[in-house]
Amino acid sequence: MRRLPLPPLLLALTGLLLLLGLLSLATGPLSLSLGESLGALLPGSTLAPHQQLVVQEIRLPRTLLCVAVGGILGLCGAVMQGLFRNPLADPGIIGVSGGASLGAALAIVLLAPLGADLQRTIGVGVLPLLAFLGGALTTTLVYLLGTREEGTSVTVMLLAGVAITALSGAAIGLLTYLADDQMLRNLSLWQMGSLAAGKPADVLLAMLTLGLLLTLFQRDAGPLNALLLGESEARHLGVAVQPLKRRLILLTAAGVGVAVAVCGLIGFIGLVVPHLVRLLAGPNHHRLLPLSALLGATLLLAADMLARTLLAPAELPVGIITALLGAPFFLWLLVQGRKHL
Repeated sequence: MRRLPLPPLLLALTGLLLLLGLLSLATGPLSLSLGESLGALLPGSTLAPHQQLVVQEIRLPRTLLCVAVGGILGLCGAVMQGLFRNPLADPGIIGVSGGASLGAALAIVLLAPLGADLQRTIGVGVLPLLAFLGGALTTTLVYLLGTREEGTSVTVMLLAGVAITALSGAAIGLLTYLADDQMLRNLSLWQMGSLAAGKPADVLLAMLTLGLLLTLFQRDAGPLNALLLGESEARHLGVAVQPLKRRLILLTAAGVGVAVAVCGLIGFIGLVVPHLVRLLAGPNHHRLLPLSALLGATLLLAADMLARTLLAPAELPVGIITALLGAPFFLWLLVQGRKHL
């Protein structure tokens, strides 16, 4: 497939993201035109107070959260696929999603009474806090299991991530058995992912995380390109492979942990987006990383708009939409891969 130049791709994806962002402000059960939605953001708006409230307090934070979380997942997916040198790698492959799910299940089933008190005390709910800590702890464990005196084994980390995810699933099953009806509903909704409850603090955290990760990952784009040739070749080119792997794994875990903590589990963005960008722009990480962030934000925003409109006025969890879009693509990747075996 012919590779496209970087400037037109950046321009096209940025324009598409801006267009979808504007349309997102006008999408929802409350019928508002695009002009009215934009006017609600300006001083001296003539819209009714409840209409301004919907745009300013619900739709705008949700749109920004979509952009930030989609960017984080697309970016982390590109880094994981480069690190593992496998287009089927996913950010959750190192166990962070399983650990975050277990932390959220603990918060919902066992620590629900503490949620309001903790929110008032430190400004952070118990669910996002435990989800982030669960993802961080499982990633640390996976990293320790995969690290020896000779260095970090990516293969051992992969297998450890699979094992930790299986153990987390078993623990979640036990908590599900102990939960009552309301806890089961809350847990199910969280595991399907939703951007509806995004608060300004969540938006700010996700935006800062995206900016920081993009800056730090872009600095490692050259070493990631060298790593695609193999670890031995990268060492001969002067790349400090072990510090690079450690840095990328920990930063990816932090990014995915933040994304999961603020909106639950959203699958396939980190898998599909980098592969699509690689088809369009090639494997060079100097191009791949920013384009993956842009396309991840665009796809998640489009999926969220579908989630709001397909069953309106009811709303589908956005994780269902991303799975319906991503699973067929994943199967296509597997079919394509069989041709080269």
